[in-house]
Amino acid sequence: MARVLVTEEIAESGLNALRAAGHDVDVQLGLSPEALIATIPGAHALIIRSATQVDAPTLEAGKDLVVVGRAGIGLDNVDVNRATELGVM
Repeated sequence: MARVLVTEEIAESGLNALRAAGHDVDVQLGLSPEALIATIPGAHALIIRSATQVDAPTLEAGKDLVVVGRAGIGLDNVDVNRATELGVM
């Protein structure tokens, strides 16, 4: 079972599908950058939209992070280079 941190609103059906698959879904909306860094340890997946900034310090704090999923298009708010260096998809 993976801990999935969700920082922005997504469809309830999507959250339910993750729960049905056995994942621990942790919905924490509107986190400040500092709060996100404090919350991300232990998360295996991070689901965002466009408001959440996933920078190098955030990625480095997510030591168990495997994947960042963005609901929508574009990755302007994700430091893709640092994620790649850390092995985060």
